Amino acid sequence: MNSSEENNKLEKNIQTDFQKAMSYGDYLHLDKILSSQQRLSGHHDEMLFIIIHQTSELWMKLIIHELTKAIQYILQNDLEPSFKILSRVSRIQQQLIQSWSVLSTLTPSEYLEFRDKLGQSSGFQSYQNRLIEFALGNKNAHTLAVYKHQKELYEKMVEALHKPSIYDAAIQALVARGIPVDDDVLHRDLSKNYEPNESVEGAWLTVYRNVDQYWDLYELAEKLVDIGNQQQLWRFNHMSTVERIIGHKKGTGGSSGVTYLKRVLDQHFFPELWSLRTKL
Repeated sequence: MNSSEENNKLEKNIQTDFQKAMSYGDYLHLDKILSSQQRLSGHHDEMLFIIIHQTSELWMKLIIHELTKAIQYILQNDLEPSFKILSRVSRIQQQLIQSWSVLSTLTPSEYLEFRDKLGQSSGFQSYQNRLIEFALGNKNAHTLAVYKHQKELYEKMVEALHKPSIYDAAIQALVARGIPVDDDVLHRDLSKNYEPNESVEGAWLTVYRNVDQYWDLYELAEKLVDIGNQQQLWRFNHMSTVERIIGHKKGTGGSSGVTYLKRVLDQHFFPELWSLRTKL
């Protein structure tokens, strides 16, 4: 029996009748997903633009799913399971970062062929990106105004604004291990953007100076640094790609475009985990 005949023999058990069975396409709802790329222009490259943003939103959905669970574990002072999750988040962020290099193949003249079809829609309005920022501790109630026209979504965003970020959870984990942190940090308004605090920096310094004693907290801190760094890289690549394609034009949603994105880069995550490095 030759190799072709052997392969045919081995493949006889493959399922081919899906009249009453669930197929791969059924499970993934590919009919809905693959029919959602509706170009508003006749330009070839609009397909690239749509797919990059749609796939990014899918990856963001997974990040939110993972961060929500990680925060739950950390608030329960069960740090170990969160490490695998946070490593996964970092890998997902790498996928998002890489996507900008694909979009950067879109030239300015090509984008101008369909940019006017976008109307006032803009990545600034991505509520999932906003939820990720909230989960990482970057909170700004003013950004919720763009969601007021969608009542259920707006209420979801307000609820997320008031929930503890992963950094709030990490600080609670410090206290649970007997490392002191100021009460005004522990009882702060969670809907406000996190501000650096000396007692928090001191607490993390205790962890970094006593790694053997606080290995799990040290591991958590380094996972957070990795995620914060990846988020900054994503922001930078976003800004760089936008500048490459539209220069300093205003964004389609009315923002200042590159100027706004450069300001966003100044908003750091988990500030004490960076400042302590100078003091070690």
